[in-house]
Amino acid sequence: MELRETIGRRRSIRFVRPYKPVEPEKIQMMFEAARIASHWGNVQSLRGVAVFKNTASPEVIQALQAPVVGWQIRNAPVVILWYCDPGAVDEQSDRLRELLDVGALGFGPKEEKSKQLEEVLIPIFDGIRETLKGPGLNEVDCGQGIAQANLMAYELGLGTCFLGAPDGAAILAALGVPDRCRFLLLQTVGYPAEHWEAGGQRPRQPFEKLFSMDHFDNPFPRSEAVVEELTQDKLFTTPAPLPDREEELEFLQRALDIDPPGLL
Repeated sequence: MELRETIGRRRSIRFVRPYKPVEPEKIQMMFEAARIASHWGNVQSLRGVAVFKNTASPEVIQALQAPVVGWQIRNAPVVILWYCDPGAVDEQSDRLRELLDVGALGFGPKEEKSKQLEEVLIPIFDGIRETLKGPGLNEVDCGQGIAQANLMAYELGLGTCFLGAPDGAAILAALGVPDRCRFLLLQTVGYPAEHWEAGGQRPRQPFEKLFSMDHFDNPFPRSEAVVEELTQDKLFTTPAPLPDREEELEFLQRALDIDPPGLL
């Protein structure tokens, strides 16, 4: 399946089969995809803990809480805790040396590049190390890794959904994560109980409102030919709501014993 179609079919799957375990090998594949994602300076501050409902302790499972749609966490066979470890920035110098050794940093004679790295670049990074540990670029690159893991999950036939939590620090502590780390999100993982379209393509804001060319006041021109090409490649799928979606939701609510019905 081509990447365009994979992205187009990638939906947040809220309803998964609680009775069907997810193989650890498939979670490993998600982590492998996250591991090779691009990250500034090759720092790799993205970290994850996969909580398997059939092996984790009751205390760990109980710690996975979200005030909205908490039933998704209760039903999912696996919940991944994604977090950022700013301590990875302390290894910045070694990561840069690794890049230099494999020819992925700078150009010219290696001896000259090594001298510039040690005498110029590393001191610059050392001088702003604490700033680099702060929220911002780390979270952006962590997001790239999570996105790759998410696409891998779809390729493996899994359904996932991202959930926030107001007390992420408590979840980190319950799972033994060092307190220097920052909570990113929870990701439920399981085999879909709903159709992969999950009711159809969700509403999105107008393209021209989101993107600009050359200046904020100049909306990026949207080519209908490009839209048609991507539609043919199945990046864009049928807009929601699909027929029988309400009936599907009613069935899933009964089948998965989600009480009470409604938004939560």
